[in-house]
Amino acid sequence: MSAIVDPNHIAAFRLFTLIKGAKLEGMGLRRKGVSCLSILKREYGLKGSRAEIMIEAERLRQELLSK
Repeated sequence: MSAIVDPNHIAAFRLFTLIKGAKLEGMGLRRKGVSCLSILKREYGLKGSRAEIMIEAERLRQELLSK
């Protein structure tokens, strides 16, 4: 069993879960509290349509993994 200990990988995994959550919200699933899309917008300063935000979030995740 392995653990994620690198801070960049932890941040990338959190971003990954937010991206997947936002995709599920787009399909109609609801989350209690603040939506994943709203969290992506607020924490990463993303703007635009859902599709643009998803593309930019994925780019940020890849950037974190490459560090």
